[in-house]
Amino acid sequence: MTFTAPRISFEFFPPKNLDQSFKLWETANALAPLGPDFVSVTYGAGGTTRQLTHEAVTALASNYGLNVAAHLTCVEATRAETMQIVDDYAAAGVTEIVALRGDPPQGTDRFRPHPDGFADSAELIAAISARGGFKIRCGAYPEPHPESPDSAADVAWLKRKIDAGASSAITQFFFDADVYFRFRDACDAAGIAAPIIPGILPVQSWAGTKRFAARCGASVPQWADDAFAAAGPEGERALAIDMAAGLCRRLIEGGVDRLHFYTVNRPEMTLAVCNALGIEAPKAQVA
Repeated sequence: MTFTAPRISFEFFPPKNLDQSFKLWETANALAPLGPDFVSVTYGAGGTTRQLTHEAVTALASNYGLNVAAHLTCVEATRAETMQIVDDYAAAGVTEIVALRGDPPQGTDRFRPHPDGFADSAELIAAISARGGFKIRCGAYPEPHPESPDSAADVAWLKRKIDAGASSAITQFFFDADVYFRFRDACDAAGIAAPIIPGILPVQSWAGTKRFAARCGASVPQWADDAFAAAGPEGERALAIDMAAGLCRRLIEGGVDRLHFYTVNRPEMTLAVCNALGIEAPKAQVA
């Protein structure tokens, strides 16, 4: 079977202090040469990084020439405030938005819409679509969202977002390619034709990754837990690269032509996985 390298994209989060700023720029410097389709910049819970996200988006676009998709959520903002952010992005030259409901603010147990705000991500997507001028991406859950009754509900909700105006979806991370394939098949059966881009999380710390998975509903295979236990601290990095690259290869063999990497502003693992897939920066030409 001929192996064709996929199109790639990366997710960053906005820096909250000087040290994090250096890490973001180091990450952008390392990964931008790989030629991503786009990079996205996250939005803190409760809109806590609203201004920082805007600053990071504009800096990445102007300093690195990257196509930046800005995250936008419905949390703790009126419709007018949210659409003003959309207008501000347009004025800054941003043409892509990742539209999400958003996580509840810290200290609260569930999402509650602002009395004058958007009720959910589908409403937000519809408003941005009606305004025009943006390619809109949304989130997708190949395993049930923590607030969802089952996978069928997640497929139905994704269809509603696509019908509202989203042109593609980025999935939550997962560890088993079959999880993605089952979800893709269910989306096909529901009439969802938009691309569903798999989200890949190269493991930086297995203990931390398991905690993250528990919060977002991603199942942890027993074989992966056993493998990291056997590898120990010395072998964790090599295993993490091999596991992520193997997952990507299975997805590509199954027809996936684009991948989205959650970098957590640490480029080394993502870069290593991309290199393992044959995705490298162009070699400098010698005069």
